Amino acid sequence: QVQLVESGGGLVQAGGSLRLSCAASGRTFSSYVMGWFRQAPGKEREFVVAIKWSTGSIHYADSVKGRFTISGDNAENTVYLQMSSLKPEDTAVYYCAATWAVGKTVLRATTPGSYNYWGQGTQVTVSS
Repeated sequence: QVQLVESGGGLVQAGGSLRLSCAASGRTFSSYVMGWFRQAPGKEREFVVAIKWSTGSIHYADSVKGRFTISGDNAENTVYLQMSSLKPEDTAVYYCAATWAVGKTVLRATTPGSYNYWGQGTQVTVSS
């Protein structure tokens, strides 16, 4: 069992930056594949990025590649999503998710159904 708590959302102007945090309780990162998803009003939950800590494999959605960066602090059991060059279309509730790493690859961890644990979400609003 793992609990995830996101923070760091807010209102930012287009072109600006935000850093989201996801604090995880339970086992260390190496046990998990972790991902970030986002959901805009009226839209389905959308994959942003996945990371498999044990191998260092990372997969970004094309829409955020080059602008978003995932990282982690094992000592703090916290995952970060650094978001730069933000666009109004990045506006959404951002969710952190985790699933056991055994048998998982990041390329196959791009759907919400791939994950067992979810945070409550944090709102990101990008104004034009």
